Amino acid sequence: MKNLTLKQLRYFDALARHRHFGRAADASSISQPAISLQIKELERMFGVPLVERSAPKIRLTPVGEDFITKGRQILLAVEELEDLVRASNGPLAGRLRLGIIPTVGPYLLPEILLALSARYPELELEVRESMTKALIDDLSEGLLDLAVVALPISEPNLMEFPLFEEEFALVRPMGDAEKPIPSPKLLRTMRLLLLEEGHCFRDQALSVCQISEAQPRQLMEGSSLSTLVQMVGAGMGVTLIPEIAINLEARSTDVSIVKFPKPAPTRTIGMVWRTTNPLSDQLAQIGEIVRGVGQKKRDSTGAYAGGDADLTA
Repeated sequence: MKNLTLKQLRYFDALARHRHFGRAADASSISQPAISLQIKELERMFGVPLVERSAPKIRLTPVGEDFITKGRQILLAVEELEDLVRASNGPLAGRLRLGIIPTVGPYLLPEILLALSARYPELELEVRESMTKALIDDLSEGLLDLAVVALPISEPNLMEFPLFEEEFALVRPMGDAEKPIPSPKLLRTMRLLLLEEGHCFRDQALSVCQISEAQPRQLMEGSSLSTLVQMVGAGMGVTLIPEIAINLEARSTDVSIVKFPKPAPTRTIGMVWRTTNPLSDQLAQIGEIVRGVGQKKRDSTGAYAGGDADLTA
């Protein structure tokens, strides 16, 4: 093997992810003929086909699958070498790739970006909002530097940094505002609105209501918390939202939002990053900043206490 370059590895990585030459070219900021030429050069260099070309999506050959597995290990090692240099150069600067789950992003991300830009003016944040599994996969493969998710993740290759614990709130039609808060047993009898499969908050809501996915019952789904709240406002059922979402969602539609009495159902939000990341100390400092943002957001939900309502209705 000779003349293999990191650029070629990155092009092949993009193709392996998108399984489409055009989309891989767009992601790599080059033309489709150019990336096709680079892949053909790789195949010529190794003397074996790496890609099975078919419309509309390409497939990797068995050798191509093994190649990208090893190639990503090389790319990750190079990323960590670059981070090692960054860690010794004073205040954090340059590109930082942050992932965040959809049940946190809309409610904390603006404040997070403001706080980090004030503390690290030379930092170039790239943000990706996605579900937990996709974020963890990207972290492990070196496509993200850190992610804000619900803990625990329990992956041995990831460091977990708890940020804050928040309660769940019940969202129901305004006409039910004066009714006692239903118990989990009673919630199971109601039409429960949930996020689509893949969202960790969906599983947490099912757990609060003591409902198994296997139980035969009618569950309605939405693509975001805002959609669920709008559905509640239309009289389609009830839903749960996290504490940090209360202020924004209370303004979005005419619904009743109340917290559960103590001990209320909760979730823990945290940051995760690779244990091998040389920027671990700096990422912990970022975690402290994000922790402060989250605490401030939680403190602002006091007007919706609802904590003395009867849970045993």
